[in-house]
Amino acid sequence: MRRKAESGAAPAQAGDDEAVAPGQAAEPGRQPESGASGQHAAAGFEPGTDVRGRTIGLLAGNGTFPLMFAREARARGCRIAAVAHRGETDPALEDEVDSIVWVRVGQLGKVIRSFHRAGVDCAVMAGGINKVRSLSSLRPDFRGLLFLSRVAGLGDDAILRALAAELEGENIRVVPSTLFLERLLARPGRMAGPAPSRQALEDIRLGCRVLSALGALDVGQTVVVERGVVLAIEAIEGTDETLRRAARLGRGGAVLVKAAKQGQDLRFDLPAVGPATIETMATARAGVLAIEAVRTLVLDADHSFELADRYGISIVGCSASGAVAGLSDD
Repeated sequence: MRRKAESGAAPAQAGDDEAVAPGQAAEPGRQPESGASGQHAAAGFEPGTDVRGRTIGLLAGNGTFPLMFAREARARGCRIAAVAHRGETDPALEDEVDSIVWVRVGQLGKVIRSFHRAGVDCAVMAGGINKVRSLSSLRPDFRGLLFLSRVAGLGDDAILRALAAELEGENIRVVPSTLFLERLLARPGRMAGPAPSRQALEDIRLGCRVLSALGALDVGQTVVVERGVVLAIEAIEGTDETLRRAARLGRGGAVLVKAAKQGQDLRFDLPAVGPATIETMATARAGVLAIEAVRTLVLDADHSFELADRYGISIVGCSASGAVAGLSDD
């Protein structure tokens, strides 16, 4: 029986690129290199620490990641006090947490009060907010209005940093969204599908150079390249729509490159891909998915890899410069 929430909601599920949501991305027993998700020690979550009975706040957006985080944290004995967004967060989260409060996008004051009432002193921000949809669903309270007046005109990462600072100013420490889930980060090298061609490897490098140049402008995390030509760069529309736009311009076999922005705060807003991304790539006749290793999450990796094998799509983990372990010269 679903526990009673403070207020009802009718959220919609978002696509992979809108959710910071990992799936099993590494081979059994293989761990990615550390360092992508920040330090947990200051928040009392260093390896080996007994976290049973600890209450963690969950500021939940869309996608499956909030549910996955809640399940993993509760399996370790933590209590989860969630604040979920109407029209964004999957209502199934109610069954995965100890308490939940529903808010509208922009109700920062209510978020903070809810966490204080639940005794939260640390929280994660998991899942995204659909940028286009949020323009019509924004309902800020007084604290939210003050916050928005200060961050107006800033990019996504700057806004998230400012939001984290607001919470930490209220003695609610923001810890990495990959807490307990670091093993789910993408690993270097080929993960699924055939080995990419030499041309595709060159396209991956070009895509990474483009994303590196755009990172300071906080534009997007995705670029589509085909035979040395940039077909599309992600803006507000998200990865899937970027792919569809590229498909109308290319001839097939394009490379989709997705990486964290330069200087991005890796406590939140990590790039993410999943089965829907692979399905869209197949429809768009794209041939390679290159994601930044250790700094990208994969939704439902087993299914994603199975789809990639079925459609003949290569999935590789690359470095920030575009090198692919085991395939590139460097």
